[in-house]
Amino acid sequence: MNSAVEHAIACIWDRYHEQLSLDDISRSAILSRFHFSRIFKEATGVSPVRFLSAVRIYQAKRMLLNTDMTVTDISFAVGYNSLGSFTNHFTASVGMSPGRFRRIPGNPDFEPPIKPSVPRQPGGVVTGTVTTPQGFATTNVYIGIFSDPIIQCHPIAAHMLHIPSSGEPRPYKLINVPDGAWFVHAIGVADTVDPEPWTRRTLLVGTRFLTLSSSGGGVSVDISLRPRRPVDLPILLALPDLELERDTIDAEVPELAREVLSAEPM
Repeated sequence: MNSAVEHAIACIWDRYHEQLSLDDISRSAILSRFHFSRIFKEATGVSPVRFLSAVRIYQAKRMLLNTDMTVTDISFAVGYNSLGSFTNHFTASVGMSPGRFRRIPGNPDFEPPIKPSVPRQPGGVVTGTVTTPQGFATTNVYIGIFSDPIIQCHPIAAHMLHIPSSGEPRPYKLINVPDGAWFVHAIGVADTVDPEPWTRRTLLVGTRFLTLSSSGGGVSVDISLRPRRPVDLPILLALPDLELERDTIDAEVPELAREVLSAEPM
């Protein structure tokens, strides 16, 4: 990825709580606003402003689970000027209100969104395999079809997979997928093969783009998971298995982003 984009993303992670403008972000990349916006979207799939908005909601999720701050205080802490605007945006992105999201750790019956929010007409079928990199013992994977490059809102279709060992492809099948252009997102929480009990778990991600037409009946999409990078889009959808690993997983991306920010531009 372009080093200018990497530095801009690091700037967003570091200063998301400020009233950042597109001009501020483009200056961190030492590029003109127009040129920067174009290469940023080519590299990430979204505009700089959407990336900033996603980071704010992502950090709000962390604060809800890790602090006793009120929802109002959190909304201002992540850069919002209005509690109502924050609550609406959070609910639309995460799939539930901030208050309900905060109660996830105490609700053992909460399950990740699998079924679509509204009944759908019969559609096409998306099949394929999910493969994890070497070095992991087991991985729990959430795979879903979304209309957006950001993992947010409710998926069109989704499924949970358990991959017992790394390197072995695991098949999946998603049905009733409407015609159109979609993103297949896979998110995995993996255990390493290291026997030490304090070994950190690893967040793995993978994304593929597909176009489905009723004339074809279905499409095959294989996904190879990889460790998450600081330049990846934040995960906004409420996924309990990931939220409960917040102390070991969620801290990784901002920390890596600061390393990018401190590096000298090329």
